[in-house]
Amino acid sequence: MRVLVTGGAGFIGAHTCRALAARPDVGNITVLDDLSSGDLANLDGVEADVVTGSVLDRDLLTELVAGATHVIHLAARPSVPRSLADPLTSHAVNATGTLHVLEACRAGRPHLILASSSSVYGDRPEPRKHEDLPTRPLSPYGAGKLAAEAYALAYAHSYGLPVLPFRFFNVYGPLQSAGHAYAAVIPVFVSAALRGEPVPLHGDGGQTRDFTYVGSVTEVLADAAARRVTSAKPVNLAFGTRVSLRHLMDLLSEILGRVVEPVSLPPRRGDVRESQASARLLRELFPGVRPVSLEDGLRTTVAWFESTRAPDVEAVAGIQV
Repeated sequence: MRVLVTGGAGFIGAHTCRALAARPDVGNITVLDDLSSGDLANLDGVEADVVTGSVLDRDLLTELVAGATHVIHLAARPSVPRSLADPLTSHAVNATGTLHVLEACRAGRPHLILASSSSVYGDRPEPRKHEDLPTRPLSPYGAGKLAAEAYALAYAHSYGLPVLPFRFFNVYGPLQSAGHAYAAVIPVFVSAALRGEPVPLHGDGGQTRDFTYVGSVTEVLADAAARRVTSAKPVNLAFGTRVSLRHLMDLLSEILGRVVEPVSLPPRRGDVRESQASARLLRELFPGVRPVSLEDGLRTTVAWFESTRAPDVEAVAGIQV
């Protein structure tokens, strides 16, 4: 396999490259990343050809995709709050950038895996979000991700492109940054707790999330590439857990051996109340996957933060993927 990973220097991308590099059937890994949120240090020790550039550069994409048997498209402008502040850029990268990737793939038709988001469901009342639910995103981020997956499935139908769109839920783990205003909730909680500060809690803390350890995600991605798995509809990449932010604080308190206190902040625009995946389709396609538990994944994440002791700036807890 010759794999192009867009966004490969980012949090999920770098872990994906490590998972691919460990496979004997992967002959070459190429990373495309504009380094707007990725970091080349994330790829230390990974044998990959790194190209600094954007998915908005159509000529560059065409050149890189031409040599690939597989494309794992993870490049994105993440964050619900960021999309609210700058919806046009969010759309350009997440929707138009995906369309550029699809166009580059149309000639050679490599196997394409791409990342969508649970944000496409919006704040639906159903306890478990299954793939046949009508979508109603509440933010430009969710709308852009919905457009991206819709384009991918349209290209599969129109041009015979083998595609597999995944809807990521709340992915967490080592390498995930806490040091910016749009950081996700687990790194923000962990970083604040390790500094002995209250964790910033938006709303009442009763919001629930389906937290998914990054190692479980990359195991699925690597297996999907190796077996060239496709799907005629998006697939939830989460395992059906339902954890409130208050319970997350309790788990973190147990791991650290001290009480983690919150500082209450107003609810955030665009955030959903309940987010839990139905994992039925995922388990049908990947029956052998065994997800890492939240407690084990959180311990590993805390240990990574303790080992890095990277300087942090003030961050606001986000609860998106």
